[in-house]
Amino acid sequence: MRKLIESASVALGVTTLYLLWLVGPLVTVGHDTVYHWSSSASQLFIPTIVDFCISWTVLTLLFLLARKRGRLRVAVWSGMILSIPWIALKNWDHLSETRPFHSLSALLFAVALVATVLLVTFWRPSFEAKFEGVVAFSSALLVCAAISGLAILFQLAWFGWQARSLNAQMPLHHSLAVRSMTAARPRIIWIVFDELSYEQVYERRFRGLQLPAFDQLASQATVFTHTIPAGIRTAQILPSLMTGEPVDDSRSSADGQHLSMHNPETKAWLKFDEHNSVFQDALDAGYSPAVAGWYNPYCRILPEVLDHCFWTFAALAPNGMLPTAATLPSNMMEPLLYAAGSGSAYHLLAFFPQIPDLSALVPELHIFDYQALLDAADKVLEDRSASFVLLHLPVPHPGGIYNRATGEFALKHSSYIDNLALADRCLEHLRSKLESSGEWDSSTIVIMGDHSWRTKLIWSSSPDWTKEDEIASQGGKFDDRPAYIVKLPQQSVGTRIEAPFAALNTRKLLDALLTQNIRSAEDLSVWAQQSR
Repeated sequence: MRKLIESASVALGVTTLYLLWLVGPLVTVGHDTVYHWSSSASQLFIPTIVDFCISWTVLTLLFLLARKRGRLRVAVWSGMILSIPWIALKNWDHLSETRPFHSLSALLFAVALVATVLLVTFWRPSFEAKFEGVVAFSSALLVCAAISGLAILFQLAWFGWQARSLNAQMPLHHSLAVRSMTAARPRIIWIVFDELSYEQVYERRFRGLQLPAFDQLASQATVFTHTIPAGIRTAQILPSLMTGEPVDDSRSSADGQHLSMHNPETKAWLKFDEHNSVFQDALDAGYSPAVAGWYNPYCRILPEVLDHCFWTFAALAPNGMLPTAATLPSNMMEPLLYAAGSGSAYHLLAFFPQIPDLSALVPELHIFDYQALLDAADKVLEDRSASFVLLHLPVPHPGGIYNRATGEFALKHSSYIDNLALADRCLEHLRSKLESSGEWDSSTIVIMGDHSWRTKLIWSSSPDWTKEDEIASQGGKFDDRPAYIVKLPQQSVGTRIEAPFAALNTRKLLDALLTQNIRSAEDLSVWAQQSR
């Protein structure tokens, strides 16, 4: 029993270190992974807990076998100790989300493997005293890590239980009566194109890039040329735009139902209040609010102020598992394959064809989100009872999913510039839907990027960065201005507002449109000047 407890304790410490990249995102105080998870909580927590326990059990048996002195003991302990730098880098590589260390990770893995083989091959009994001293010291450290491992297992179970109703359908507001659309109350459609850059759309467009829908829009709308973004992260920006409050950080409750926002001015954490938002303002003004959005769980955080809601985020979670496209068995197998590789285990997929290649699935999931949201947007626009609409679309957000030369979706060799062309095609489609129902001219359309193209902030060091991106951004230069365009009812002449305008004032702008205090481009210009 003593041998079993000692081996299990050391194995738990090793498992904790080796699988930190997997369990870390689920036990952080911000609960970001749970908040953005669009499938059931069981798809997220059960595979993680099972993988952790499988690894712990296998390592316990291995350390039991390695208790007897000899080359097996040398191989097990040397391999474990020498691989720690590789594991530490792998944890950082995965948890940092940028993953810039693939080559270094492979090098460290190779060094650990070669060093272990050499040590076993040239082992001499004279090495034993020093070796056992290293083993004793390492064992003590790993037992300390095992204490953290027990705490992590408890947290996984507790947080999984709290999130058990994650994404269960919640009752929406539902207006008591269908709100009629009249000429005196134009439909207001707020469209957010994720990562839409003003510079790349209107100011310094990539040579040869055609954006006819955005050009046509500018000819009959007001274009803001110097919009000051509300932040650089979508998770903070959209709540900030909805409430009108500055936000520089956010975190979720363990059940994924409640959002807290950090105000950089007051330094206080405040609970996101759906009733203190532009959607409550719309209800108060007699509108029927609807959302079809990406990334943020709108249906979870806004149910009491929405009459219609759809959201999706089918991208990979930070721990490498799939929110919607994978089964429980594949979610359990993929992390184990990943943990077995020197940065990725995808070369092992030939032996497990039922396990998806996650690197290939990233663009597929992005395409899935785009198509699902475009379909949801069509349904919302066709429903005339939805009179105040937010459409948050996942383009032109990198990585590239479109080939502008062929007009088809693409899984590789695509750029941000290609995604801009897709965003233009999307705008053309939405406009066509509204024109076919006779609602384009009569509606108020607010189109914006939540933030600009985050070149050197994120993408220039990522695998998704292309030569075309490098040229378009002039070597990764960051221009922080998101696109911001307002088309008022019956507006037929394009205008520009050159003065700086804070996107944080979006709620105030939408409120002025809801109450019809802005009726013309001249009214908008005066209002923008007064709101500086």
